[in-house]
Amino acid sequence: MNVYHSLAEVPADFGPSALTIGNFDGVHTGHRQILRRVREVAERNGWKPSVLTFDPHPTRVVAPERAPRLMTLPVRRAELMAEEGISQVLILPFDEELAHLSPEDFVRRLLVERLGVKAVLVGDNFCFGYRQSGNTDVLAELGRHFGFETEVVHAVRYRGRMVSSSGIRRLIEAGSVAVAARLLQHPYALQGEVVSGRGVGSTQTVPTLNLATASEEIPAAGVYVTRTTALGAAHSRAWNSVTNIGYRPTFGSSDQLSIETFLLEGLEGATPSHIRVEFLWRVRGERQFADAAQLKTQILKDVRTAQAYFRRATAWTHLAVKP
Repeated sequence: MNVYHSLAEVPADFGPSALTIGNFDGVHTGHRQILRRVREVAERNGWKPSVLTFDPHPTRVVAPERAPRLMTLPVRRAELMAEEGISQVLILPFDEELAHLSPEDFVRRLLVERLGVKAVLVGDNFCFGYRQSGNTDVLAELGRHFGFETEVVHAVRYRGRMVSSSGIRRLIEAGSVAVAARLLQHPYALQGEVVSGRGVGSTQTVPTLNLATASEEIPAAGVYVTRTTALGAAHSRAWNSVTNIGYRPTFGSSDQLSIETFLLEGLEGATPSHIRVEFLWRVRGERQFADAAQLKTQILKDVRTAQAYFRRATAWTHLAVKP
């Protein structure tokens, strides 16, 4: 996949493209339906399946008080889009100049002249241009004028509700990571640098990897069954794990959130410097214990719960692949 971070980086042969436009935070199942349709249209016509997305989120510029906490950083979004066959992504810096483009200028100057669109596919709630004055009807009219196809891909519904990034954020904030994973079609994950903790785990409870992340949307405080992957290593490593998110109430309340991961398998070789932690299921909420010994006992119970979870998952996988 080719990822571009400005119009200056966009090559002259970006087009002809089948393009979708949006923020795609989380790259959830509704987004993936659009991305698959982009790939289908592109393959049928010999065009390039492409995405235009923005950084920062446009709301950060036009209404910062309403800006959402994002689930995925732009580069991670591009990685998830590649899973659906997208071959090129433009992560366009969103600024005041872009915010003030009229719908016609946005289409002519950006989509037609720079990105060589032959088809534009969007969700049914798509809005664009100054003060979101353009909608799907305006886009279709401009498509007829400038000679590209327009297709509206309808929203995906789950148990009677429309799948949306805002709805998934609420699930994550409530700790409902298993439901969020079904809507995302992948586990929600945090990634970042492994940093030094307070040393409590190595001396009083169990040793952990402490994560510092730039991710904005953090699951509710509590203990989770997780899957941890080393990033940037020559040979990728991954472990089943248990992760605690919270403020360490047993050792005195703190205003600093910690994300601590205990690996269920032994850590062979060097400690990874960067990790991704995927949240599979919430075991329990955060609790305060009388002392470190009681906390350690509970952690070992949480570990057994996680081990049982992975045994069940393995058993179901084996049943699914039987002829």
